[in-house]
This record gives sequence, structure tokens and C-alpha cells, in this order.
Amino acid sequence: MNSVVHFEMPAEDIKRMANFYSSVFGWKTQQMGEEMGNYVVASTTEAGEDGRPKTPGALNGGFYPKRAEDTNDCPSVVIATENLQQSMRKVVAAGGKLLGEPMDIPGVGSFISFFDTEGNRVRLLQPLMR
Repeated sequence: MNSVVHFEMPAEDIKRMANFYSSVFGWKTQQMGEEMGNYVVASTTEAGEDGRPKTPGALNGGFYPKRAEDTNDCPSVVIATENLQQSMRKVVAAGGKLLGEPMDIPGVGSFISFFDTEGNRVRLLQPLMR
């Protein structure tokens, strides 16, 4: 089974959103730079040396800037896969639609977004082997 390993949510004001989740829920946030698309890593639980949550079932995630041209900027889940290319073929075969080409996240792995059969945007991540 491929599990959900991450969540992402868009924000009009990244700093405001990071402050909100930090003050309300105690999440730790880390602002990434321009080279990472001004992404904010949101830690909801303590992670081990491998970057994965220590608490079984817990997820960490992130916030990204909303894009005016993207009408589907909405929260999404990220599903881990051992073989991104194989999972991409399965998505298409089952009626999903890939969005663009796979991209590398330095130090994390490769990912691609897709629409499922109901129009939900979901992401696949093939983590780097550590």
C-alpha cells in the first residue's frame, strides 16, 4: 500500500499562514528561499534523522504561494511511491490526468501532480533512498 506522507496547502500570505498554524496548533515552520518557490515547511510532529515523523500516522507538510492563474489551488495530499514512473502509468490507466512532468526536490525526491477521476489534485512523491 502507498501511504499519504505529506500535505500541502496554498496561501495568499505565506507569513500570515505560517503564523496562524504556529500560534493555533504549535506547528514549527521554516521558510524556504526563492530557489524553493518560497515554500514553507510545516512540522506538525517531531521528525527523526530521516526527516520522517517519529509518531506513527503523523504527517508533516507545507504551504506554498497561491498562483492567480491556478484555479485549482487547494489543499492536497502527497502519496509516497517506490516507483514514480510506474505510478504515473497507473494513474493514467485508471483515468487520472498527469499535470506536467516530474520535478526534483533537492534532498527530498521526485514528484508530480495529477488529477484523480473526480478532479482532485493529488501529488506523488518518490522519496530519495537514505
